[in-house]
Amino acid sequence: MTEDSIISRLLQLDKNWYTDFTDEEQRQAMWDWTLWARPKQLAPEGDWRVWLILAGRGFGKTRSGAEWVRQKVQQGQANRIALVGATAADVRDTMVEGESGLMRIFPNEQRPRYEPSKRRITFYNGAKATTFSADEPDRLRGPNHDLAWCDEIAAWRYPDAWDQLIFGLRIGNDPRLVATTTPRPTKLIRQLVERADVAVTRGSTFENKANLAPTFLQEVLSRYEGTRLGRQELHAEILDDVLGALWSRQMIEDCRVTTFPDLVRIVVGVDPAISNNSESAETGIVAVGCDSQGVAYVMDDKSLQGSPVEWATAAIALYHRSSADRIVVEANQGGDMVRHTLQTVESNIPIKAVHATRGKRTRAEPVSALYEQGKVKHVGAFPQLEDQMCSWTVDSQSPDRLDALVWAVTELLVGSKLPAAVIPFGDTRSSPWEIN
Repeated sequence: MTEDSIISRLLQLDKNWYTDFTDEEQRQAMWDWTLWARPKQLAPEGDWRVWLILAGRGFGKTRSGAEWVRQKVQQGQANRIALVGATAADVRDTMVEGESGLMRIFPNEQRPRYEPSKRRITFYNGAKATTFSADEPDRLRGPNHDLAWCDEIAAWRYPDAWDQLIFGLRIGNDPRLVATTTPRPTKLIRQLVERADVAVTRGSTFENKANLAPTFLQEVLSRYEGTRLGRQELHAEILDDVLGALWSRQMIEDCRVTTFPDLVRIVVGVDPAISNNSESAETGIVAVGCDSQGVAYVMDDKSLQGSPVEWATAAIALYHRSSADRIVVEANQGGDMVRHTLQTVESNIPIKAVHATRGKRTRAEPVSALYEQGKVKHVGAFPQLEDQMCSWTVDSQSPDRLDALVWAVTELLVGSKLPAAVIPFGDTRSSPWEIN
């Protein structure tokens, strides 16, 4: 029975249609994505260049992207495919080996061969896919492709990876690309939404509730429904700047660079979480350096939710990887414990503990002013950090990543040139920001 006749028969059957099929028909139907997908998970008609799926967590974006690639391979319309994720681990763990990845969605007799050392997937008909990390844009220079699948483009650190991919998407009769992502108001996302050759599919987490655990739905609803984070991560809204926030998206875009000069100082700012459970805040861990001209460069963000040993290990790893000269840690909550935790992981690590005497906005305002003056640059993109920067107001939840950034920039630039909003922990001097 052909695929078309299976679909025709399906339309004439009741809800128990599958059990009425022969064994062979059941096998064919089981692997026929058009029978199981929701309409939004199928590629739109029309002459588009990019299919952009902007959808909430759990919508089924990954499955949609993988099945589109499978369809093109089976139809003989793809021979050289690029698979690009935010990091190499993301490509492997989600796009290739994940629950909805390419290694899971082909029938057994068509299962592709994956060679991680070569970053290559070879399909049953000879088509090949190569994996790329958006963290390494230069790897996309040179290779040509006739099809591409890009995952979580809103989380890519270097937007240049997109440009390099597009330059190479130039062989075959109709080179196309699918991009699956939870939206953030990045420059790339906004540009794609406005383009005439981009077909946009939007969807929320709750459109796939039949395939999501009830406990997951209950948790995300209770914690995020009605919040800005929920609007972005669940309902896939592209949010505008927040009235009253100290940073705007344009301000950060104006400060974005891809390289940095020789740096005279590098520090790792840490804003530790005060608890360790499923509802705990993250520990902010951000590396920032400055050059001889007094310009700061945000180099990395390794913030995480974890135990004291986990965040201390991550902070010290970033300290070494960045060749930093010290860790600057906020010590309002248990200063001795924070120092002890870091020194338990590495006893000789240089630490400067600072104690906040004024509110977060007072500490953040001098740093925001430096951004306006072009004296702080972002080396690439840091989506979660930038989300906090552009959405935080005095009424918002405590911004862990932003706090770590503020401690680091204050140590490098603010404290040496302006009255500091922080003083060394344990110091008896009054803060110059304190009002008598």
